[in-house]
Amino acid sequence: MTAPRIIEVLPPSEAFSPAAAGAIALMVARLFARSEAFAPLVLGPAPPAPAFPGVAFQPVRPAFRPLRRATRYAIGVQRAARALSPALIAVHNRPDIARFLAGRGAAPVLLCLQNDPQAMRASHTPAAREGLLRVLGGVIVASDFLRRRFLDGLSPDAAARVSVVPNCLDFAALPPPLPAAAREPEILYVGRVVADKGVDGFVAACADALPRLAGWRASIIGADRFGAASPETPFLRGIRERAAQAGITMHGYRTHDQVLAAMARAAIVAVPSRWDEPFGLTAIEAMASGAALMTTRRGALPHLAGAAALYIDPDDVAGMAQAIIALAADPERRATLARAGLARARDFDCAAVLTTLDRLRREIVGRG
Repeated sequence: MTAPRIIEVLPPSEAFSPAAAGAIALMVARLFARSEAFAPLVLGPAPPAPAFPGVAFQPVRPAFRPLRRATRYAIGVQRAARALSPALIAVHNRPDIARFLAGRGAAPVLLCLQNDPQAMRASHTPAAREGLLRVLGGVIVASDFLRRRFLDGLSPDAAARVSVVPNCLDFAALPPPLPAAAREPEILYVGRVVADKGVDGFVAACADALPRLAGWRASIIGADRFGAASPETPFLRGIRERAAQAGITMHGYRTHDQVLAAMARAAIVAVPSRWDEPFGLTAIEAMASGAALMTTRRGALPHLAGAAALYIDPDDVAGMAQAIIALAADPERRATLARAGLARARDFDCAAVLTTLDRLRREIVGRG
């Protein structure tokens, strides 16, 4: 018997390629495009490089009409869905597109959120979120933090329609982590080079700390956006100048495989986010890589890392510098954090998360 078809709809700007993937595309490839009960097909914009291997993918052909880009894209998805007759349509991170498709009756629509719904135009008010729940088959969010944000101001009966399916890791695909004693004396930042991620504080703290840490270095992997074509913004230019003055190496954008390999070697990985992280995938990957994690208490990060991280204030540069110096000088503390991080990361194994996801999928399809 043929498994029921599920369509996984990417945002119109999300490239489904290892060469240019953001967190949403990574999680779709790693989790949502897998199933033991359904046959997922990913729909998205034509990527600039080959799509993720081993995943069924079909590029969306937007409608040629004088409409907003998102609407033209949603019409293209609607046309593809009509031809594919799916049992379920899952829309990632775009409540406006989910609402558009839910009003056309091709199949139940599931909204999967990786970011704060209150920061999105189609879901920023309680009334808008209540309206979404009236037409959607359900809502999945990546963390308890996002669930609280979605339910904020809603009636109590809304809670049953919003479920947490955390981001996850495929441990078989991770490079083997080096033991703490064999790791390189490196403080590594991985992420977008934007103010929200706290990279400016990281550079300032390392500029203070590195002269007092013989043999240690600091590095930054990332750019303003995902992909090799990321622009050179004024903020990035300023970070580049200050990093050069401090002796910090900036590697620019790297593919996800290259990022994981760098994390598997570095002694310390810093995730100094200033904004409320909706999940914090980089923090989970750092823990799974065996690095000692430094991070903040913003958004979902403290729930995610628990006791397996050294917490810092992203706006206290002097305090961050002192934390870097103390952790670099304490190999036993780094080894303890690394062991705790590896154990914590196991809670996010994709096999267990997929079981939860498939159960929710079956429930929504069953309700029709």
